[in-house]
Amino acid sequence: MQNGWKGAVKLRVNADAMTLYAVTDRTWVEDTTLMNQVKEALEGGITFLQLREKHLSKEEFIKEAREMKELSKEYKVPFVINDNIEVALAVDADGVHIGQDDMSVEEARKLLGEDKIIGVSAHNVEEAIKAQKGGADYLGVCATSTKKDANVVSKEEIKKICHTVEIPVVAIGGIKKENIKTLEGTDVDGVAVVSAIFAAKDIKKDTKQLRSLVEKMKQK
Repeated sequence: MQNGWKGAVKLRVNADAMTLYAVTDRTWVEDTTLMNQVKEALEGGITFLQLREKHLSKEEFIKEAREMKELSKEYKVPFVINDNIEVALAVDADGVHIGQDDMSVEEARKLLGEDKIIGVSAHNVEEAIKAQKGGADYLGVCATSTKKDANVVSKEEIKKICHTVEIPVVAIGGIKKENIKTLEGTDVDGVAVVSAIFAAKDIKKDTKQLRSLVEKMKQK
């Protein structure tokens, strides 16, 4: 799948960019900084970056997002903001990722314009089709999780989603080196990870290993 038009779908991001999608979490920062962790992840080979912040003030969020955008630009990696369109617009991020309980894709598209990337969380084929029709550029599907209340999507449903839509699909939720193989045969375009990168003692090394494993999984 390449950038451009495929059928009636305009692709603003290609499938290769989904290979190893990092979602930030400052839980494991300790004696370093989130920016340093992100730089290590970029050096290790992440292909997509999402900044997720729930507790920063608007000013702090914008400051951090602006700095992270410049860093991701240096490595030519797409950079999106989780949920916060206001921050995405303020720093001219590459786009946003929204959930089913956030604003509609159509509304997000009106605010962001035609050139920005919009990712949407989907839990079934119906939500996937609706997101694509609304103008989503990729889907995030919860494949596994340690949370009891998570909307985990079965392997069969993930495969159905991948075969139904024309936009890239990334699996997310508790994915780590030890369980990436479980996604073989689903035809996902990549995986999105949080702790598998940001909780690692050697982020750069683990990121390289993760990317290699994902690339092998995609070939199966």
